[in-house]
Amino acid sequence: MAHPDKVAALGRMKAIATGLAVAVGLLWVLARHQGWPWLAAFAEAALVGALADWFAVVALFRHPLGLPIPHTAILPRNKARIADNLAEFIRDKFLDTSALVARLRAVDPARHLAGWLARPENAGLLAGRLVVVLAESVDFMEDPRVRRLFLHALRRRAGALDLSDSMGQVLDTLKDQGRHQALFDEGLRRLSHWLDEPSVRQGFAGMVVDVASREYPKVVAMLGLVGMNAEELGERVSTGLIGAVHGMLDEIAQDPEHPRRQAVDELLARYIERLGQDEAFRSRVDQAKRDFLAQPGIEDYLRGLWNDLRDWLARDMGRPESRVRRKLAAAAAALGASLADNPALRESLNEHIERTVEALAPELRAGLAQHIAGTVRSWNDDDLVREIEVSLGRDLQFIRLNGAFVGGGIGLALHALTQLFP
Repeated sequence: MAHPDKVAALGRMKAIATGLAVAVGLLWVLARHQGWPWLAAFAEAALVGALADWFAVVALFRHPLGLPIPHTAILPRNKARIADNLAEFIRDKFLDTSALVARLRAVDPARHLAGWLARPENAGLLAGRLVVVLAESVDFMEDPRVRRLFLHALRRRAGALDLSDSMGQVLDTLKDQGRHQALFDEGLRRLSHWLDEPSVRQGFAGMVVDVASREYPKVVAMLGLVGMNAEELGERVSTGLIGAVHGMLDEIAQDPEHPRRQAVDELLARYIERLGQDEAFRSRVDQAKRDFLAQPGIEDYLRGLWNDLRDWLARDMGRPESRVRRKLAAAAAALGASLADNPALRESLNEHIERTVEALAPELRAGLAQHIAGTVRSWNDDDLVREIEVSLGRDLQFIRLNGAFVGGGIGLALHALTQLFP
């Protein structure tokens, strides 16, 4: 919609240009009647110039006086060609791939991003925007249709997963890099700590007492004769057992070549081989996967996990001191600091941005050009004429004014020549 002030300004200029044409026409009539040849020559040529430029200006936008004169109403008649030319101009001059990449390289976006994220308010602003996106994503997932589609896709992908190959690759990676022994060491440490817990010691002592009372009642009765009760026996036996287990665990932990470690290596290698080559074992693994996915409670369990996550996110994001927002802001600030301190990281990010632009630019250029051309083509002819006329029409009215004065000047010059060379 054209701005009212521009429409009013165009109307005033049209009135001035038209008024000047009428004025020189009346002046020409008066000069001819009064016998003023110089003034008549000026007014006649000025009137011709004003009318010619009026015709030229009007012919750009519409048919003069509504007459279908050839090569008039130029803009609406050539709207499709204008649309295509405008789209091609923007595509070739503004969206050239090499020009975009060169401009990106000169701007160094990674350095600017590092400087921007270095300011805490900017990191917080980015975190706030990401939280909004996260909240919108949560709301989107609340749609029952989306949830059903998501669960169906999850089941389908899980059903198509070759669990044997995946497990074999994971175990093989652990074995090749020696991480399975690190996991074994961690298991030994956790078992050792668990054995030292008072409740575990009490549990072992209680089991010793229960077994001794049930299986060896006469032995327990004889302990009373020597001044020892069953509880003391349980504590002593459990302490000895736990001490022996501790000794074994320490021995395994200190010896990289311990037979138990070698047994772990052999067991892992045997499972990797069976997962890769034993079809019967692979079938059992696959059947176990299908049985697990077929359990009616799996979908309810997944839905419950999602509901718990959604509720936690909703509560957290609703608080002024959101943990999610704080973590996102800290991550953004850390990214900015890493980019600022690491030139190699900045260079890598810039290269990825440039490659992304190079990959997307051709499609973006073509799509934007089609969008521009289609948009211009879809405009109503009257709307197109009105918008362009309001934007340029005021300057075009000056052409009409200049035409009158230039024409008048030419008329005077020609009249002077006729006087000099009759």
